[in-house]
Amino acid sequence: MRATQDIITRIRRWAKDGSKAERRLASMILSDLAYVSKAPIADIASRAGVSEPTVTRFARALGCDGIRDFKYHLAQALAVGGNYLNPVPLQREEREERVLAAVCGSAVTAIERLRSSVDMETIGLIADHISTARSVLSYGSGGNSSIMAMELHNRLFRLGLSVISHSDGQMQRMTASVATPEMVVVAFSISGYSPSVVDSVRISRHYGAKTIAVTAPGSALAREAEILLPFSVPEDSNLYKPNSARYAMMAIVDLIAMTTAEAIGPPVLEGLRRIKHSLAAVNVNDPRLPLGD
Repeated sequence: MRATQDIITRIRRWAKDGSKAERRLASMILSDLAYVSKAPIADIASRAGVSEPTVTRFARALGCDGIRDFKYHLAQALAVGGNYLNPVPLQREEREERVLAAVCGSAVTAIERLRSSVDMETIGLIADHISTARSVLSYGSGGNSSIMAMELHNRLFRLGLSVISHSDGQMQRMTASVATPEMVVVAFSISGYSPSVVDSVRISRHYGAKTIAVTAPGSALAREAEILLPFSVPEDSNLYKPNSARYAMMAIVDLIAMTTAEAIGPPVLEGLRRIKHSLAAVNVNDPRLPLGD
């Protein structure tokens, strides 16, 4: 069985569409995945009320080489996504307060954890490189990291810097291929193993660009970049809530942007003034509003 195949989904299909014995066996497996991943074939067959050859045929019908391969893939599925298979029942009482506390509390905790651990000396070094670069490339793939790459672009262009972000893998590789020593590449990845981002950092570094990674220490991306800003957050135990890592990563983007603005100094103000002036022409002229947001 290929690693990309979802054995749980295939078992669920057999539980619905298989023969009577196959449905009984599939239902028993789904009811106690941990047990089946470790139990001898005789015990699995006895608990399901089927013969041992039926269990073997079932495993092969799922695309496995045999019982051992079947149990291996079942254990792998449990290790990767087991928490999503047996979730804790939801408590519906006082939902509003519970959701509000979970989301806002986790966001505050993520930012406070960042505040106590971030290396501002590295932030300053990154800002120095960005502020003097001819141009900046910002890379990120996936839900959170691609948004952070775009946000860095959003924060830096208003400082008068030449910057562009890419979340498409081929565009990342192509732009990395024309990088020069006067350019800076900033790559975001929570895992540090996004293939296109890792490859693009390697390519751009080969051509002399200064490479910076905001990612997990020890990851493939961390090893490729010249400058590493370590970023790691634990898996969120609340499966229904979006992971709060993006709040901390957004704070990192703002730290880089503000430190870069201060590194450039007063010259950034003229560009900001022009943006404010241009928006006043479309009635966005309240001085209390964020700049262009």
